[in-house]
Amino acid sequence: MQCLTYSSLRFAIVLLKSSIFRALTETRFRMTHPKEIDATLIDVKLLRLLDLLYDTRSVTRCAELLEQSQPTISIWLSRLRRELHDPLFVRSAEGMLPTPRADALIVHVRDALAALRRLSAPEHGFDPASSERRFRICMTDASHVTMLPQLFAHVHALAPSVTLEALGIAGGTAGLLQAGEADLALGLVPELESGFYQQALYPQDWICLVNRYHQRIGEQLNLERYGREGHVGILSGSGSTLLRETLKAQQVERRVAIELPGFLGLAAIVSTTDLIATVPRHIGNALARSASLRILPCPLPIPPFIVKQYWHARFHHDSGNRWLREMCVSLFQHEPLAAAC
Repeated sequence: MQCLTYSSLRFAIVLLKSSIFRALTETRFRMTHPKEIDATLIDVKLLRLLDLLYDTRSVTRCAELLEQSQPTISIWLSRLRRELHDPLFVRSAEGMLPTPRADALIVHVRDALAALRRLSAPEHGFDPASSERRFRICMTDASHVTMLPQLFAHVHALAPSVTLEALGIAGGTAGLLQAGEADLALGLVPELESGFYQQALYPQDWICLVNRYHQRIGEQLNLERYGREGHVGILSGSGSTLLRETLKAQQVERRVAIELPGFLGLAAIVSTTDLIATVPRHIGNALARSASLRILPCPLPIPPFIVKQYWHARFHHDSGNRWLREMCVSLFQHEPLAAAC
């Protein structure tokens, strides 16, 4: 009796192991073959057939509307009946009458078809005249002077309820663009060169700003005089990095009397001192006009650069983002370099 019990126990263990192995195998097969799950979804054309047949009560009329032959429609209907486990429609003197199962399903079928139509419908375009959207643009403080006023004027004229918000360019700019918390970045932003869309707007070279009544500087500024005079230094921005790298490469030492975090206050300082400011031409022209400063060619061969607009691929097809980009192109692209005053 004990031997029989022991044998039975061993047999039960073998069966249990076999069942566990089979269950694991079937689970692994299902996990690695997701199409098996999708195979249970009903074909959209069958949903359309059910919808039309419910209204028309006619296989012939459905064939005309779906531009199929009657045998094809009959095949579809047979397949639909198998998948839904119900006759769905029965022939009568009044046509194909729906079963209670079809009556219960028709609302869900039409909801599903409506959802699919919404998915495939084209996106409604951005309407500037009625939009109340807020666009957030990352830019330098120089762009606040050179680009933002003109951009706002044109945006406000075409989209009076749209709001523009200017953000600084910093280490988190890429993350803001990717997350949709910023729409565009304007300027020279080398860290956005890879993985982002970019579009050139206009070239920038370099000029020097001096007090109009500077006594030691005539119509030209040579490199020797440039090195002897005092300077205003700008600490922020990729342009300032280019300037520092050029000074180091050319082994030019200059005496920086005051350093500023940005361009705010630069015009006031240059107009009341004998210091030199070396700046990109676009912001230099704007500051010179505001404070009656002299513009001189820069004697230091600083590499020019291109001001660009950058945006993330997630929003490349967004109609509002595209409208804003096109606005920037129309205002700033291919802008010629202004002649020195």
